[in-house]
Amino acid sequence: MSKLRAAITGVGGYVPDYILTNKELEKLVDTTDEWILTRTGIRERRLLKNPGEGTSNIAIHAVNELLKKTNTNPDEIDLLICCTTTPDYVFPATGNLLCDMAGLKNAFSYDLNAACSGFIYGLVTGSQFIESGKFKKVIVVGGDKMSSIINYEDRTTCIIFGDGAGAVLLEPDTTGHGVMDSVLKTDGSGAKYLCMKAGGSRKPASLETIAAKEHFAYQEGATVFKFAVTNMADVSAEIMRRNNLTSSDVAWLVSHQANKRIIDATAERMGLDDKKVLINIDRYGNTTNGTIPLLLWDYEKKFKKGDNVVMAAFGGGFTWGSVYLKWAYDPK
Repeated sequence: MSKLRAAITGVGGYVPDYILTNKELEKLVDTTDEWILTRTGIRERRLLKNPGEGTSNIAIHAVNELLKKTNTNPDEIDLLICCTTTPDYVFPATGNLLCDMAGLKNAFSYDLNAACSGFIYGLVTGSQFIESGKFKKVIVVGGDKMSSIINYEDRTTCIIFGDGAGAVLLEPDTTGHGVMDSVLKTDGSGAKYLCMKAGGSRKPASLETIAAKEHFAYQEGATVFKFAVTNMADVSAEIMRRNNLTSSDVAWLVSHQANKRIIDATAERMGLDDKKVLINIDRYGNTTNGTIPLLLWDYEKKFKKGDNVVMAAFGGGFTWGSVYLKWAYDPK
């Protein structure tokens, strides 16, 4: 019998119906479809337009689909970790709302915020509860309504982000599948380059912060790009080294969808062929915590039991990391 590990046994996902194309953005800011596509790889992104709805209203679709696909009774779920940068409220946690909405009566829940790295942080955290033997079924959901904190007059950010969510079910595995290893990093000195300046306890909302548009995402693109290219590639190469993986051993790179050039640089550092690199940034943009689980959802039918999968992410703060897992089930 192999070591007890946490395996992904199902995936759910959801993106809103409204499609914001590059052509539409041309009417809002000084940009072009060609400029956006060339520099980011994004053609369109999805937005939640329904008044009064937040991240929970996106994520609940992913959670409900996950429960249905895996034939899981909500009462069986022990824990739900909601990875998000755009919670419905400062409190209560969006995870608490999701438990109520999905009927998870026996689970506890909390939110985890590590910007775009949140999902892999949550995946590793959830895995520990499984590996300890304490829990049998853990849901990790990553989702954001990024449109709620984007200034659609700021072309440095509004071209990049979209709304969406994905969720996975973690269960015990003793057959050699599941989360095998992880490398997670943080460098808080990068906070000033990618952040939301106001709205927290350091700078609460005021007439001045609203007038200064400090409740929107702020990014110094060149600095963030340089840091992301280097560090996401570094941890992905490190996880391969630590586990004696060659490029031929890796079946899939499931990378955070922030910029096509960053994804390409990571794949090149790993020595991977383009066919092994999963991409949906062209259709969804950067959904922050939603990117990696949405990739799993989009490409679930391509994964085969035993596939070596490497995940990589980079986020504001700065946060970044990589996860190596063995896929636990064949396409259904």
